[in-house]
Amino acid sequence: MMRWQAYALGSAFFAGLTAIFGKLGVTSIDPDVATLLRTGVILLLTFSIVLARGARWPEGGLGLRGAAFITLSALCTGLSWVFYYRALRDGPASRVAALDKLSVAFVLALAVLFLGERPSPRTAAGCLLVAAGSWLAARG
Repeated sequence: MMRWQAYALGSAFFAGLTAIFGKLGVTSIDPDVATLLRTGVILLLTFSIVLARGARWPEGGLGLRGAAFITLSALCTGLSWVFYYRALRDGPASRVAALDKLSVAFVLALAVLFLGERPSPRTAAGCLLVAAGSWLAARG
């Protein structure tokens, strides 16, 4: 497996987790407040990456359950973006984006496992087709 493929698969997996944790978080927090918290956590994650890489950067009352899931969702979003841009750096954009869309399959599987969702046969078939199409398109 090429490095860009590993990054793109990492991106797809963390994008799948983002939807699950976000869904769990917004059950107890207003969606706009949840988005603000999520954005703040992403800012902290990317700020940490900038610091770890040695780049220079200027310094600059929610429910615990909802805040925890939104924080997990934001962390997954940040990891997805890190993998995605690394994959784009190393591979062709059309193939990276195709692999990234495997997040649809990850969300379906995670929704069944963690949210108790039961997709219809049509939804499951469509998800399988998206996954197959993503894989075929990424293979070139």
